[in-house]
Amino acid sequence: MPSLYDRFVLPGLLKCACSSPPMMKQRAKIVPRAAGRVLELGIGMGLNLAYYDPGKVDSVFGVDPAPELRAIALAAPRPEGLKVEVEDGMAEDLPFEDRAFDTVVCTFTLCSVHSPSAALAQARRVLKPGGRLLFCEHGLAPDPEVSKWQRRVEPIWKRIAGGCHLTRPVASAIGDAGFKIDWLETMYVPNTPRIAGWNEWGAALAA
Repeated sequence: MPSLYDRFVLPGLLKCACSSPPMMKQRAKIVPRAAGRVLELGIGMGLNLAYYDPGKVDSVFGVDPAPELRAIALAAPRPEGLKVEVEDGMAEDLPFEDRAFDTVVCTFTLCSVHSPSAALAQARRVLKPGGRLLFCEHGLAPDPEVSKWQRRVEPIWKRIAGGCHLTRPVASAIGDAGFKIDWLETMYVPNTPRIAGWNEWGAALAA
């Protein structure tokens, strides 16, 4: 049963953090590349929906375990003609058949799932041969001083940020899950605390 904090406070905090201009700029680098039948892991408040190209995308299926966030996603702005379905579901146990999607989109989701490896295994399972995982995630910083503070802050951060982890690797975890990284870019997101600002984004092929 979600707590009162999770139901009434956390959605507002997530919206403030995840819809900041720097974060939305990162989303805009990834989401327009989606094509065909698309699955979005952890659709949350539907912040990505505005960036899909309905000329390239047949439909978008989003999953999220939080009913409060799913309701927001259903009302989120999107281009005219974009077909969207939002379902109750967890990234680690997707309610879809094998090889059902051309693209899986994963933005700022691996930080908060219970098991990133299980979520990535599911993403690989539901992708068609040659399908692409488009990702944009924050995670473990390469700089020792930053990563030291990430580890110090993470226990408290997880409690106030809906289970968000600061120290999870991104690209290496995707590679370990059996994907082949097609392209990858990294940086600290501007105007964002460095402990939460290390960002890795790109595309990976379902090997």
